[in-house]
Amino acid sequence: MNGWSGLQRFWIVWSFLVLVAPAWGGTADHAEHATAASREQERKILFYRNPMGLPDTSPTPKKDSMGMDYIPVYADEAAAAAENTVRINLDKVQKLGVRSEAASLRPVSRLIRAVGTVQVDERRLQVVTQKFEGWIEKLHADVTGQSVQQGQPLMEVYAPALVLAQQEYLAAVRASQALKEADAETRHTAAELAESALNRLHNQGLAAAEIKRLQKERTVQRTLTLTAPVSGVILEKNALQGMRFMPGEMLYRIADLSVVWVVAEVFEQDLGLVQVGQSAEITLNAMPGKPLHGKVSFIYPTLNSDTRTVKLRIELPNSNGALRPSLYATVLLSAPIGSSERLTVTDSALLDSGSRQVVLVERGEGLYEPRLVRVGGKGNGYVEILEGLKEGEKVVVRANFLIDAEANLKAALGHFSH
Repeated sequence: MNGWSGLQRFWIVWSFLVLVAPAWGGTADHAEHATAASREQERKILFYRNPMGLPDTSPTPKKDSMGMDYIPVYADEAAAAAENTVRINLDKVQKLGVRSEAASLRPVSRLIRAVGTVQVDERRLQVVTQKFEGWIEKLHADVTGQSVQQGQPLMEVYAPALVLAQQEYLAAVRASQALKEADAETRHTAAELAESALNRLHNQGLAAAEIKRLQKERTVQRTLTLTAPVSGVILEKNALQGMRFMPGEMLYRIADLSVVWVVAEVFEQDLGLVQVGQSAEITLNAMPGKPLHGKVSFIYPTLNSDTRTVKLRIELPNSNGALRPSLYATVLLSAPIGSSERLTVTDSALLDSGSRQVVLVERGEGLYEPRLVRVGGKGNGYVEILEGLKEGEKVVVRANFLIDAEANLKAALGHFSH
């Protein structure tokens, strides 16, 4: 059908409406057709036109070469054409299900759709590392994905530097006690040595609980227990029992997942409609039918030059742990267009050919006027009308394509008759 002209396509629609659709009514519609026929007889017939759109008319009824009846053209239809309107038989209006709505003022919002992923809240991410060299003698947290609580033992380690620092501290304490009877300067020097040894233990990362034990028990602990600095889930584990670790080497990466981020990407043409604090609806592929709601907490300052998108961040509570990092999410943002109400019609009322936008204005029963309009923003099932329509005017929102096809068909026939 790509090679057919616009006129041929209109004639196919017309022939369907006139010849095929009435046959579907069956014998039960005979009385209705008889009533419609009596009404048509009361209307004045100007001439009969070729049913296939050929430039041929007849003052009397006739058939074409294929045996099809010529179609009558009534005076009121000609008048409607002269007024740039199209008249549709009321019976046909009812069968087509034509419905009209009034143009009205309402706030217009545009729905912005973005895709994103669930990610860890960077502020709740903790890397476990140490400031000393050591060996792991016993591993308590030995599984990736394991949940740990703050203060829970992670491993038992042997660190020669810490053992030596403990011994130096205890030696300095004993020396300070032995010099109680010495002069003030000597006592002060001994106390400084003990304090310096204690500071070395602090600086090398020995836990406060271990330091308190050392001060109280005055015994050197060969192995030390390293504990979890935060509560969360082990996302990454590099620690292995028996391994040697160096200062600064990552042993665990622990994340608190009680709050997570949804990081979504919006296109640059939508960026002006997005702002911090805007409500968002999030749907996860893993949780269909269970939308979540949050607010935009941050809009990233940079644009991805490859995808022409900007990232935004939404924070969501995750007390039950159902929101797992890397889950795919669809984000819907409702962005108001302007701060006041706008003249709008239902988006189904708009006939958009690309080069022009038209609505069909109802001028009376069965009488419709195709009217050019200038449109603005779209959203929530409505389109803003900037020019061409007034508040309260009724426009066709259903079956308007068929009416528009008939209007174009009659315009084409008008050109043939001249």
